[in-house]
Amino acid sequence: MRLKFEEKLYELKEKIDNLKALYRVGNREVEKELRELQREFRAKAKKTYSNLSPWERVHLARHPKRPQASDYIKLIFKDFVELHGDRHFGDDRAIIAGFARFRGMPVCIIGQEKGKNVQERKERNFGMPHPEGYRKAVRVMKLAERYRMPVITLIDTPGAYPGIGAEERGQSEAIAQSMLTMGYLEVPTVAIVIGEGGSGGALALGVADRVCVMENAYYSVISPEGCAAILWKDQSKVKESAKALKLTAWELYELGVIDCVIREPFGSAHWDYVRSARLVAYYIRICLKELCSKDRDTLLRERMEKFKALGVYEEA
Repeated sequence: MRLKFEEKLYELKEKIDNLKALYRVGNREVEKELRELQREFRAKAKKTYSNLSPWERVHLARHPKRPQASDYIKLIFKDFVELHGDRHFGDDRAIIAGFARFRGMPVCIIGQEKGKNVQERKERNFGMPHPEGYRKAVRVMKLAERYRMPVITLIDTPGAYPGIGAEERGQSEAIAQSMLTMGYLEVPTVAIVIGEGGSGGALALGVADRVCVMENAYYSVISPEGCAAILWKDQSKVKESAKALKLTAWELYELGVIDCVIREPFGSAHWDYVRSARLVAYYIRICLKELCSKDRDTLLRERMEKFKALGVYEEA
């Protein structure tokens, strides 16, 4: 899938890849042209991604080539061991949960995964968790708390699955329980929105000491399509709704809803998975270094104060 505003970038990338292939087999004559094209790509990417509308950034957040939770787990963490099942109903593959090491430190990782091909997307329900997914997350969070491990969540979902079966199995209760559990965990927590951050399905893993959003991710109470349907009853109003929702990373930061914005290489994470992972790892390291120096009471007090303050305003 190529977004319209990325067409020229893809054309340049194809030329760069062809020249790289020639350079690897020993053709040194292409080096000068290769470097010029790389400079041109960086300049064009910077210009392209610096002038995007909120609706265009939503498209980037949903980009099928965008790195997912499984990619970040492979690139950032070591010795990952995944746990399965909620001990009540079954295993929800829309949520990956387990333990790993981050720079030698044992940590808990919980991520929402959409899948990379048609079959996997069906198995993972396109990243829309069922109640058993959130109950699995709660189970793993409590294990992490018992063994004093920081909890890191990777958020990427259009929202929790709204199907009849999910509602019958207690979807709302499962989301609420996940939020409650995360809010009172006695260990440091860091949430990274790596793609879509839709509604309560995202907030269930977002009640953290530090919430970071990647530059082209979004975090919102509802999708632009849902907002357009409710407010205007007209799907042609999605651009207006995306703008009204203030869902982009920089808008969220200015409003004080999140703690930091993570820049993306070449303007968008799907161009370079390795550099994207390094940037995410850097922010995780900075956050954990600060949070791990605080005692349990301070962590809980500051977390409660942070979320109680959201949405508070003064009238002039």
